[in-house]
Amino acid sequence: MTAPLIDLKPDTRTLLEEALAGLKATPRHLPCKYFYDAVGARLFEQICELPEYYPTRTEISILRRYLPDMAQHIGPQARIVEYGSGEGLKIRLLLDALSSPAAYTAIDISREQLQRAANALSESYPAVDIQPVCADYSSALSLPRPTHNFRRTVVFFPGSTIGNFAPAEALGLLRRFAALAQQGQEPGGLLVGVDLKKDRQRVEAAYNDSRGITAQFNLNLLQRLNREVGANFCLEHWQHRAYWNPTQGAIEMHLVSQREQQVKINGDAFLFSPGDSVHTENSFKYTVEEFTELAASAGFQPEACWLDDDNLFSVHYFTL
Repeated sequence: MTAPLIDLKPDTRTLLEEALAGLKATPRHLPCKYFYDAVGARLFEQICELPEYYPTRTEISILRRYLPDMAQHIGPQARIVEYGSGEGLKIRLLLDALSSPAAYTAIDISREQLQRAANALSESYPAVDIQPVCADYSSALSLPRPTHNFRRTVVFFPGSTIGNFAPAEALGLLRRFAALAQQGQEPGGLLVGVDLKKDRQRVEAAYNDSRGITAQFNLNLLQRLNREVGANFCLEHWQHRAYWNPTQGAIEMHLVSQREQQVKINGDAFLFSPGDSVHTENSFKYTVEEFTELAASAGFQPEACWLDDDNLFSVHYFTL
């Protein structure tokens, strides 16, 4: 069964414009949303299975343990809207636990993976209105209304993806979630995964895995620019670097130039010296109290919070 896909994915011109703007800025940066082409999406699936990368398996363990409780908070006939739906594993766990879910809107920037996952979900959940939307959700979106009646809208944002946004940006995103959660017969909510602050060694190891998969994932961003907008990055002259910034409370990922070099993109030339870096991603970490306060600033009220036994990760449910 094919789920009709709404394609709002940024085009090549948008990729070019945002890449040029980031490389001309100080400090230089590239948007992390462009990690997720078909190659990047497959690499991230591999990252999630790495022994060093605790977030995915820890969050899934929390979901498996507490989903009956989460489902009770969400209630029957819910419309679930997931931002960054990926391969669709976590939503299957949630849909299985819910009572008569009405609709599921999956939003992701990786078109191929999204369509594949949505088609499989349509086969598995024929009674649920499956709506895949290929889009960049970092800005406001106009989402389709479900064809099925639903009682409330619940935003599902797992994976600690909220950490890719600086706190001020995260607040803006949470406010959009709050507006969306108002749609329905009753006020809805937000089910969100949040990575917690922990010792530096553990968190840095998660982003510097021994197999080098995260490095491939980071470098694939340059390969994508070469392929899609005609850049001439030589990947051998760049190195992945990820480190904990205690002042920001975040992991920073960079691509660091290993030599004097010039990169050309669409007629623009960029000079790099050894050690110059391009900032590609942040991953902000929170305490439970810090994130609860941030969500409250967006209009959400805390209703429940679930943790793993080692306090590595949290899953929160907020209502309006």
